[in-house]
Amino acid sequence: MKKWRLLPQMAVQGIIANGMVYYPYLLAAVFSTFTYFVFSSILHNDVMMTLPHAVYAQIMMMIGRSLLWCILISFLLYAGSFISKRRKKEIGLYNLLGLEKKHIGIMLLIENVILYVVVMAGGIILGTVLSRLFFLLLLKMSRLPVNVEFMFTWDAFRETLLAFVVIFFMQFAFQIYEMGKARPTQLLTGGKKGEKEPRLLIVWTLVGAAVLGYGYLAAITSKMDDMIFINFFLAVFLVIAGTYFLFTSGSIFFLKCFRKQKKFYYRARNFVTVSGMYYRMKKNAAGLVNICIFSTMVLITFICTLSVSLGLEDAAKYQYPYDVTVNFTQDAPALNAASEELKRLQTEHHVEIERMDTYDYIGLECSIAQSSFGLTGSGEPGVKDCRATILTQEAYHALTGEAEELSEQEVIIHTRGADFGYTTLDFMGVRKDVKKESEELFPYPKARENEIGNDYILIVRDETVIEELVSTWAEQNGVEDIDAFLNSGSRRIGLVLQGEKEAEIRFVEAFMTWSEKQDGFRSDRNGMDSRDSLYSMYGGLLFIGMIFGLIFFLCLLIIMYYKQVSEGYEDQSSFHIMKKVGMSEEEIKSTIRRQIFLVFGLPFASALAHTFAGMFMVKRLLGAIDLFNGRLITGCAGAVCAVFLVVYCVSYAATARTYYRIVNR
Repeated sequence: MKKWRLLPQMAVQGIIANGMVYYPYLLAAVFSTFTYFVFSSILHNDVMMTLPHAVYAQIMMMIGRSLLWCILISFLLYAGSFISKRRKKEIGLYNLLGLEKKHIGIMLLIENVILYVVVMAGGIILGTVLSRLFFLLLLKMSRLPVNVEFMFTWDAFRETLLAFVVIFFMQFAFQIYEMGKARPTQLLTGGKKGEKEPRLLIVWTLVGAAVLGYGYLAAITSKMDDMIFINFFLAVFLVIAGTYFLFTSGSIFFLKCFRKQKKFYYRARNFVTVSGMYYRMKKNAAGLVNICIFSTMVLITFICTLSVSLGLEDAAKYQYPYDVTVNFTQDAPALNAASEELKRLQTEHHVEIERMDTYDYIGLECSIAQSSFGLTGSGEPGVKDCRATILTQEAYHALTGEAEELSEQEVIIHTRGADFGYTTLDFMGVRKDVKKESEELFPYPKARENEIGNDYILIVRDETVIEELVSTWAEQNGVEDIDAFLNSGSRRIGLVLQGEKEAEIRFVEAFMTWSEKQDGFRSDRNGMDSRDSLYSMYGGLLFIGMIFGLIFFLCLLIIMYYKQVSEGYEDQSSFHIMKKVGMSEEEIKSTIRRQIFLVFGLPFASALAHTFAGMFMVKRLLGAIDLFNGRLITGCAGAVCAVFLVVYCVSYAATARTYYRIVNR
C-alpha cells in the first residue's frame, strides 16, 4: 500500500530531478499545443465563413493543421524517446530496489498525465491569450478585413485535447514497451549502450552518394509542368535518404580512413576527437541527419515565405494586370457610350483612371513546336498547346506608344515566357518574317523564367493579314462558317484605377453592371476581386510558412540541445579519465570545441548544399504561382542563409558551453 502512495510523489520527483531534459521538452510541447490550438481556433471561428475570399485561407489552414500534427507527432515522440533513454538507469534502479514493473508503469502513467495537464494548461492558456493576435496576423497577411471579432471556440479546445492525448498515449505505450522487454541490468546500462558499426560501409556510402546525387539532379533539372509537385516530394525523399546513408555509413567510412593515417590520427587532439566520434557515430549520425534536414527545412521554408511576401504584388499583377476588363463585339454600339459612362463614374466615385486601353484582338487555340504553329491536342513530343492572340500594328501602337510599319509578310512577336528565338514563323502553312521580338507589352507581362508560358501575341499589319491567318486556322480546324468566325474578334476595354480601395471597388462593380446590360457585351473580369482571392490564398500560405518555419526551428534547437546533453553525459567518464592521464583543461576544451564544430559544421554545410540544389526547384515552384522574379528569390535566399548562420553560431556557442559544463562536473 505504501508503494502505491509513493508513486505520485516519485513521479513528481522524477520530473524535477531530470529538469535538464524535461523542461526543454515541456517548453516545446507547450509551444506545439499553442500552435495547434491557434490553427484549430481559426478554423472553427464562424467569422472565417463570412469574410470575402476567406475560404482560400481556410483551405490553407486545414491543410496546414494536418501537416502540423504529423510533424508534431514525430518530433514529440523523438524528444520523448530521448527522455526515456535518459531515465533507463533510474528505472532499472527502482526495479532492483523492489518496485515491480506494474508499479513503474503506473508511475510512468502518472508522469505522463502530469506532463499532459501542464502542457495542455500552458498551451491552451497561451493560445487563448494570443489567438486573436495570430488571427489578426492571418487576416493582415491575407488582406482580409481586420476589424472583426475573434471568439473562443470549444470545438478547438476539444480537438486540441484529443490530438495530444493521442501523442502522449503513444509516448506512454513506447515507454511501457521498452521497459517490458528489458531486464533490470539492461535498464541500468541502457543509457550507455554502445552502437554497432554498420555493415557494408563502402556499399552504403556509394548508395548514399548515388541517391543524393540523383536527388540533386531531380531538383536541378525539374521542369515547371504538371509533375512539379510530385517531383518536389521525390527530390525531398531522395535527398533525405541520401543524407541518411552518407552520415550513417559514409561518415564512419571516412573516419576509418582517418584512423589509418597514423601521422594524423596519433596526435592527442585528433586521437580523442576521431575515436570519440567513431565509436558513437551511428547514433551521432541519426542526430546529425535530423539537424541537417531540419536546417534545410528552416532555410527553404523561410526563403519561400520571404519571397512570396515580397513578390506577392508582382505575382498578382502578372495574372491580372487590369483592375477591370470588359469585352464587347467589335461593332457593339455601347463602345461609343462607354467613354461617357466612365467619365460619369469617375466623378461619382472620385476615382482616377490611371490607364485606359481600348483595342481589338482575336484569340486562337493552337499548338507550337519550335517556330511552327499547328492544331491543338497532337500530344507529340516537343509540341505544346498554346494561345495565339493576334493584334494589328494600330492596337500595338495604342498599347505601347511605339509606331511600327509592318509589311504583309512581317510580324512582331511577343511571348509571356521564354523568347521565341526564330526569325520566321509558320502559322499552319502561312510563313511570316519576324521583324522583332517585343520585350514589353502591357497587358501581357513577360517572364523568361516562365517555362510554361504558352501565350504568344502576334502583331500584324492590318485586318487583311488577320483575316488570312484566321481563315487558315478555321480551315485547319474544320470550321464551316468561316465568315461568322472572322467576326468573332473582340474589342477590349481595360482599366487601371487610382483612388481609395473602397471607391475603386464600387467603380468596378458599377462599370461591370452597366456593361453587362449593353448590346454586344461578351465578358468581363474583375481584376481587383481576382487579385484579392490570390492575396487571401497566398496570405494563408505565408501564415503557414511563418508558423512552420518557427516549428522547424524549434525542433532544430531541441534536437541540437538533446544531442549535446546526451553526449555530454556519455563523455563525462571519458574526459575524467583524460584529466587523470594528464590532459590539461585547455586541451580538453580544445578537443570539445573541435568535436562540436564538426558535429555542427557538417550538418550546416550539408544543409547549405541541399538548399543550393533545392533553389532550382524552389524557383520553379514559386513560378507555379506566377512569381518569376529570380533576382528577388536569390536575394531572399542570401538574406535568410546569412541570418540563419548567425543564429546557428549562437546556438553552437550556447550548446558548447552546456556540453562542457556537463563533462566537467
